Amino acid sequence: MRFDCMTLTTDYGYGAGFVGALHAVAYRIAPSLTVIDVDHSVPPQDVRLGALRLERFLRIAPDAVHVGVVDPGVGGSRRPIAVECGSHSFVGPDNGLLVWAAEAAGPGMRAAVLDNEGFWLADRSRTFDGRDVFVPVAARLAAGAGLTDAGTEVDPATLVRLERPVARVRADGVAEVEVLQVDGFGNVQTSGDRGTVAELGLRAGTRVVIGVEVAGGVSATYGATFADVGLGQAVLLIDSDGCLALSVNGGRADRLLGDGPPAVLTVAPA
Repeated sequence: MRFDCMTLTTDYGYGAGFVGALHAVAYRIAPSLTVIDVDHSVPPQDVRLGALRLERFLRIAPDAVHVGVVDPGVGGSRRPIAVECGSHSFVGPDNGLLVWAAEAAGPGMRAAVLDNEGFWLADRSRTFDGRDVFVPVAARLAAGAGLTDAGTEVDPATLVRLERPVARVRADGVAEVEVLQVDGFGNVQTSGDRGTVAELGLRAGTRVVIGVEVAGGVSATYGATFADVGLGQAVLLIDSDGCLALSVNGGRADRLLGDGPPAVLTVAPA
């Protein structure tokens, strides 16, 4: 399987030259390869959020080899792996980061542990597998190398799998949703979705109360977009990822939640 494209999803940020190093290694091995930076702002070591972002990106992704590096176990006992599924390949640590996206890519998953050191950069650093292992392997897979050229094939059932975020509607008609992330605009994304909205019976204009550790909770209106409420007012909506999110028109919803969002919020019609 050959690819014209490689994607990169990491928690590296842009402050220390890590992202540039990935691009440089990819160019040295496969100069014609198009490299897409999906995201380098995954919160440090937040493997689950990295897995969600990679899975969501796959809905619009070209056929590609996808490198994921959110890797708190770098240099330790966790396995470096490559996974093939559908018309995509994935390269990164075996810590759950890749599996949701791979499963979304289609049936027929195959996996290999990257133990062929001939595919790595020479003088590998034990703290930078993104540069020294994952991107070199991905570039060679893109150029047509086979999965078993990169390492030893293993049963996909042995790969690490993460627990999915949970949203549930209790018998009293109150939803409990996990906070997944706060984006740069202050929108608070949760594990709720359209199914949660349907179970709660929310319609455009429905008033809701978001339960947090502040007096009375946060009052909001269910809507389709920010402008469905007045400037500075809170709106509960389905965001571009299909998740239930708390936002403020022209402001930051995270500032409504005290010192920061808790791990779990409750949502109930007012």
